Amino acid sequence: MNKKNIITIIPARGGSKGLKDKNLSMFKGHPLIAWPIEYAKQSGIEMDIIVSTDSPAIAEEAKSYGAMVPFLRTPEVSADLTTTEETLKFSLERAEEVLNKTYDLCCFLTCTDLFRRSGWISESLKMLELNSHVESVFVGNKTHKNFWQNQNNGFDRLAEWMKVYSNRQVRKPVYREDTGLTCISKAELWRNQRRIGDNVLIIDDDRFETAIDIHSKFDLKLANIVFDMILEERPDDLPPMPVKA
Repeated sequence: MNKKNIITIIPARGGSKGLKDKNLSMFKGHPLIAWPIEYAKQSGIEMDIIVSTDSPAIAEEAKSYGAMVPFLRTPEVSADLTTTEETLKFSLERAEEVLNKTYDLCCFLTCTDLFRRSGWISESLKMLELNSHVESVFVGNKTHKNFWQNQNNGFDRLAEWMKVYSNRQVRKPVYREDTGLTCISKAELWRNQRRIGDNVLIIDDDRFETAIDIHSKFDLKLANIVFDMILEERPDDLPPMPVKA
């Protein structure tokens, strides 16, 4: 692989409506912020791991687990309605300014998605290397369900072919974007306030646990239950346990 400057951005603002101090909530003895940091550290890829936060408390925890926090986000990009795309653009450009570097590829991980499989970062980078036209690689949950959308005061199938019912073994799958699990894009997309491009490849994963996105006490309790079940039945599927730096 040609030498590329790679940055991982983990957004973690201090404000949270559904679960107070969400990104510092404890999960299996470690705050949520620690889990994506450890996943990035364990990837074996040389890259800068940066937590983008407006909270000094989150910043201190992130640094204690080995992430960089070279800046704090401004209130303008830490509001309830700030989009992920605005956050990623600001964080990339601010990191480049502070660290005096220009990045080629950007990795996006969230604190609220926990159940990552080992190797997704390196696999995504390899896919980008082998397919120069591809702009982004991300994890997607594969399903064979039919989907409908509400428009013009009525419901329409999302795709015409969904009118034909058949066994799941022969149906076309559709994919739910799970970019928070792992998403790597060319940096120019983020500079243009786009998380992913139009030319993409998807790493498909159809496990139940990847749908758990922690935004409430219920989500956190469910994640704990599922973690224990996976530990008992298929421990190789668990994400790496965080270790303080």
